[in-house]
Amino acid sequence: MTAEVTAATTVSAAPLLEVADIDVVLGHGWRGNHVLSGVNMKVWPGEIVGLVGETGSGKTTLARAVVGLARPRGGRVLFDGTEISRLRGAARRRERRSGHIQLVFQDPLRSLDPDLTVGDIVGEGLKIRGGLPAAEIRARVDDALAKVGLSGTLSHRQPGQISGGQRQRVSIARALAADPKLLLCDEPVSALDASNRNYILRLLAGLRDSLGLPIVIISHDLSSLAGIADRVVVLYRGRIVEDGPVAQVFTRPRHPYTALLMASAPRVERRIGTGEGAALSVHQLRRTTADPESPSAAGACVFAARCPFAADACAVQPALEPVAGQAGERWSAACHRHQEWPDLASARPAAAPR
Repeated sequence: MTAEVTAATTVSAAPLLEVADIDVVLGHGWRGNHVLSGVNMKVWPGEIVGLVGETGSGKTTLARAVVGLARPRGGRVLFDGTEISRLRGAARRRERRSGHIQLVFQDPLRSLDPDLTVGDIVGEGLKIRGGLPAAEIRARVDDALAKVGLSGTLSHRQPGQISGGQRQRVSIARALAADPKLLLCDEPVSALDASNRNYILRLLAGLRDSLGLPIVIISHDLSSLAGIADRVVVLYRGRIVEDGPVAQVFTRPRHPYTALLMASAPRVERRIGTGEGAALSVHQLRRTTADPESPSAAGACVFAARCPFAADACAVQPALEPVAGQAGERWSAACHRHQEWPDLASARPAAAPR
């Protein structure tokens, strides 16, 4: 379902969003939790980017840092050429009210006043922005609902009077009413059944195609991203370990953690081929040298304690660098041995099933 024309037209374009060396620490003093460390990510016009990683990897915090809900301790967030992470006071309020970047939260309607109607929810951002007559707000609410396949007659209903799939579409409509330039969706399908999940994914892909709207999808469902994403960004303990075209990353991962993630995902190929055509079994990929919760030594590769291929070089955290021979694909990995480990993995005897 990935649009080939989109991938072709974004090759020479400047990125719409650029996250550069972002550090985020939540809490203060010795209780502070270093959630993101030196994160670099770009989003180009018209593409769908999947942001994946296990719970606690920093995916949601990264999205919150982009929209200004989590203030970075270091680094920059640039949007459409403007360093929005430095905006303060009135300038920051103007940027937020512009609605250029919209974040759709996981199950976002649950915490709202149950007496609000669908029309109130979708039009809330337009009322906060101000300057629009009531008739235009109503028209834009109806238009946003139509874009997500809902009738304007739902405007007078309350969230408790519509289905879970409809509530998720209402939350997307609320974002679309602001006429955004970038949409961030945090686990948009995790609470839905298979039918509604597929509908929402097709809806997001259709919005990208019809509106040219770039979308970042935070998801644990890797199989769903394989159908709509152009590119996938993999986070592990606050660092990006791989970033590249979804087809290549999902079939020939260049970071061992990405391979483990793919092997553990339902409905994703359970045998992952390398560039040389060798097959890596699930049990080979799951072999580790330490407990999954074991922290790496200070300054070492963040995955070193779990990696069966760690070497002396891994005592230093690797930078996110282009995969050899794949620079034109915008494919990078933070692994000293990204060229070697797939061959080493295929040569290892399979571990006994657990």
